[in-house]
Amino acid sequence: MSTAYVVVTVLAALLTAFSAYSVFARAEWVVKPLTDYGVPRSWWVLLGAAKAAGAVGLLVGLALPAIGVAAGIGLVLYFTGAVITVIRARSYSHIAFPLVYMAPVAGSLVLLAAV
Repeated sequence: MSTAYVVVTVLAALLTAFSAYSVFARAEWVVKPLTDYGVPRSWWVLLGAAKAAGAVGLLVGLALPAIGVAAGIGLVLYFTGAVITVIRARSYSHIAFPLVYMAPVAGSLVLLAAV
């Protein structure tokens, strides 16, 4: 297991956990866009739980790589859905936000495949 893989995976898990926390805490900078995008309020807890589970899965994946791969794939799909949601809402200036969270997750998967 390479140092780069561990560092990128921990960074991805921390960013994803922060994103989950932001949803649970109803941070204004998260809640307003979700409302603007038309994401039902009843989904917010589930979306936060999915991100939290993904963050935990990435960390568990350091010991059990299959779990990390599953979590990484799930998170890439999650953030791809977020990008699609932003595009459908025509908030093109916000596309970078889900990509910032997706990039280290994708990087983690690439680095794991390279090992």
